[in-house]
Amino acid sequence: MYDYDLLVVGSANADLVIGVERRPEAGETVLGSDLAVHPGGKGANQAVAAARLGARTALLARIGDDAYGRLLLDSQRAAGVDTVGVLVGGAPTGVALITVDPSGDNSIVVSPGANGRLTPEDVRAAAGLFHASRVVSAQLEIPLETVVEVVRSLAPGSRFVLNPSPPRPLPAEVLAACDPLIVNEHEAKVILGEVTVDGAAGGAEVGDRPEDWARVLLAKGPKSVVVTLGSQGALVASAEGVERVAAVKVEAVDTTGAGDSFTAALAWKLGAGSPLPEAAAYAARVGAVAVTRRGAQESFPTAAEVGAR
Repeated sequence: MYDYDLLVVGSANADLVIGVERRPEAGETVLGSDLAVHPGGKGANQAVAAARLGARTALLARIGDDAYGRLLLDSQRAAGVDTVGVLVGGAPTGVALITVDPSGDNSIVVSPGANGRLTPEDVRAAAGLFHASRVVSAQLEIPLETVVEVVRSLAPGSRFVLNPSPPRPLPAEVLAACDPLIVNEHEAKVILGEVTVDGAAGGAEVGDRPEDWARVLLAKGPKSVVVTLGSQGALVASAEGVERVAAVKVEAVDTTGAGDSFTAALAWKLGAGSPLPEAAAYAARVGAVAVTRRGAQESFPTAAEVGAR
């Protein structure tokens, strides 16, 4: 019997958000809206999103002993996340600088802060959390060596879900553990080597079709792959084949955190026994609700709100 449906290992940031008419070009200054501060970070976002849906959720993360850290702890606890794994100290809380344009699209720059001090030793010290968790989810806003240690700490029978954001090439050990690896177009191409981390051209072209990316990603070792395609829905791939998941049509207001809510919902549903296409379809509905609301964590729906769609 697992104590937790989902253990999220990852980042916790304060999101500093400014609305802009358009993002500035190099050397240009543009005026924006009043600054808004929200609890965020891909790890903290996923934990809150899962807990809002009803998953028994724990978070393993590191924050600073500061006002932003207290904001993050309060948000986790209010959502029902178990914060026994949230470590305090070592550096200031991470900060994400986010601009949001009128279409709802965002650009994000992250200062990792305490997230960069979440170490493999911290993971090993949390062995009890790993053995108590049905599914473990991670991202790449924490050190890669810490994610490697997460993979090595998985309990027998548990499932590992990875959203490699911000993207970078992944060791074979991590790829082989992913079930699924969840990527958007840019992340897929970085991992495939088609483009580099900074967006420049990389290795040989794989092709323009997401189905092609998914099949080549699968050949690199993951047990399954999910490619998110924004307004075009998603695509799931495994040894059983490749399948499209339809998008849910909504009027997007702010896409901040939408990918995190998708990942959290998918991980929870997979742990509950749903097949991958079914879990991805549910996750798409969760993400669709989130983009109709401003902010990250405050935009995440409850299961009842998703069911009402």
